[in-house]
Amino acid sequence: QVQLVESGGGLVQPGGSLRLSCAASGSIFSINAMGWYRQAPGKQRELVAAITSGGSTNYADSVKGRFTISRDTAKNSVYLQMNSLKPEDTAVYYCNADLRCYGCYPPGVYDYWGQGTQVTVSS
Repeated sequence: QVQLVESGGGLVQPGGSLRLSCAASGSIFSINAMGWYRQAPGKQRELVAAITSGGSTNYADSVKGRFTISRDTAKNSVYLQMNSLKPEDTAVYYCNADLRCYGCYPPGVYDYWGQGTQVTVSS
């Protein structure tokens, strides 16, 4: 079994900052990419940022220059530093990992999700 556990969400005023953390645990053989997605009420889930095992990053246009994704491969963890937050950043943020696991059958890369953490940007 593999689990992704997020933390760091909350309520923040516009212009403020938050840092999200996600730790993957369990029967993990290797992790390819990790990332953050978000889903606002009435909207589809969208990619916010992703980072590969080699450190390459990808950001949604709406967060470029404000959010930074980073990864600690030794801890199977990924982080999202969010600065200059806007009300439109309000959403449930989900951690995602593409990984290979011990005992997973058939062998391959599997997609795992965290339970989500609420981020609310409001004055």
